[in-house]
Amino acid sequence: MKLLMSVVAALSLLFTTAAVAESYGKQKVVYHINYDNPKQQAGALRNIQNHINAVGADNLDLRVVMHGNGLSLVTYPEALSRTKLNQANANDDMQTKILGLKNQGVKFNACANTLKGKKLNRENDLFDIAESDIVPSGVAELAHLQGQGFTYIKP
Repeated sequence: MKLLMSVVAALSLLFTTAAVAESYGKQKVVYHINYDNPKQQAGALRNIQNHINAVGADNLDLRVVMHGNGLSLVTYPEALSRTKLNQANANDDMQTKILGLKNQGVKFNACANTLKGKKLNRENDLFDIAESDIVPSGVAELAHLQGQGFTYIKP
């Protein structure tokens, strides 16, 4: 009887979660990160995960646009001395969080202007940023995405 009640409770929770996700419908969202505080960045990643949990990864087209000091989110700590950043927050814990989000379809975009201005080398200094993840301008990308119907969030 206990097993049956546990199964019923689990199925009820599953259907409730699915129903809540359905009620939100499809969403296009861009999160803006241009600050280097590691606690604030970790909080932003938690917000993104909570967003996915509520809406469902299949219902989201979610982008993270980083520019200026926000590139510290994906900068390796050992790269800091050769850059013009004040922080480099891509430690093992942050990398795990980023990969977890990417595995759920989140796209991370980095500003080419910042790469040049902060003397960041994509291949040597940044965690898991491909050439295709680089956008010409972070602020222009934010404006472009908003014009495409993306909701802007600044955590």
